[in-house]
Amino acid sequence: MPTRAEDLTSAGHLLWLVRTGRARTRAELQKVTGLSRSTVGQRLDALLSHGFLRPTGVDSSTGGRPPVRLDFNHEHGLVLAADLGATRARTALFDLAGRALAEEVERIDVADGPDAVLDWADRRFRDLLEQAGRCPDEVRGIGLGVPGPVEFEAGVVRQPPIMPGWDGFPIAEHLRERWDVPVLVDNDANVMAIGERTARFPESSSLVLVKVATGIGAGMVLGGEVYRGVDGGAGDLGHVRVENASEAQCMCGSTGCLAALASGSALARRLNAAGVPTASSREFASRVREGQPEAVRLAREAGQLIGEVLSTVVCLVNPQVLVLAGDLAEAQFVSGLREVLYQRALPRATRNLLVTTTELGERAGILGLHATVVDSVYSPSSVDVLLAAE
Repeated sequence: MPTRAEDLTSAGHLLWLVRTGRARTRAELQKVTGLSRSTVGQRLDALLSHGFLRPTGVDSSTGGRPPVRLDFNHEHGLVLAADLGATRARTALFDLAGRALAEEVERIDVADGPDAVLDWADRRFRDLLEQAGRCPDEVRGIGLGVPGPVEFEAGVVRQPPIMPGWDGFPIAEHLRERWDVPVLVDNDANVMAIGERTARFPESSSLVLVKVATGIGAGMVLGGEVYRGVDGGAGDLGHVRVENASEAQCMCGSTGCLAALASGSALARRLNAAGVPTASSREFASRVREGQPEAVRLAREAGQLIGEVLSTVVCLVNPQVLVLAGDLAEAQFVSGLREVLYQRALPRATRNLLVTTTELGERAGILGLHATVVDSVYSPSSVDVLLAAE
């Protein structure tokens, strides 16, 4: 979305109008912008000559020559994306329309540190290009999702509880030096929220996504924009104190945090202590699906605990959509969450609330990263800078 400071008559803004479907012909662009026919023609000539736009046929005529319909050129370049979790990562190569040309899922350990993990990501990116038969110079931008708080503008992680060694590491700069393209880094829950909104709820201006896996985090799209907080810490649900008397130790160093009691890793430890071997959040979810009684009980309790915290979030934010994602987005957990959420939240805050589970699954993150990169690289200001440099 263009900011107020941007020129709403520039070539970049015209591209944004076409890309978002707000105007598709020269006449429509003249009407929306108030620009003269000759000025619109000059702007469009620049966009067409640089490959940002392409003509795609004609609309029906109301008299005179039929208007030529314009489209954003989805062949203008490629986007690389890597959604890093604590123990797994998904990488993908997209065209600008969001079609995956190559995609991989692989086990990683984010605790290996930034040098090892980013070297791995760099290799995977080059493998994806080779698989698709494409060249590195076609890449227009890279998106990276990480399981920790991110200073978005700087592309730096700050004090991430489950990412030892990453605090302050210049992730975006590290990858930019290798690829010489814009690199955008964001929290994994944020990019999942963007993916869900883009693919499933494009008309919703307020969406909250809660991811419960190794940790617990939330992404919030408010007024159509991601809300990150003053320094990237928004949505860090896992470190809300919920039990003052609890001795459960959180990875942040405190006790009684929501993540220490209700995250997938915490539940796996509790189930393991109860005599059911369970090594991870993913294995815990498998035990729940198998109907293991203690796992089912713990999942329902975790849902209730998270539902209590979310009742405050829903009353505060009043979202239209609440999406539940991650390893624990299963029936027993969801039913426990719904039970407490609707009990504790005001009816006024929930009467228009849709509570749903993700349909995109683990792909939500990379789809959100694709949308983030395209919106940034092809924003009006970015396009205007590129045209001015030519």
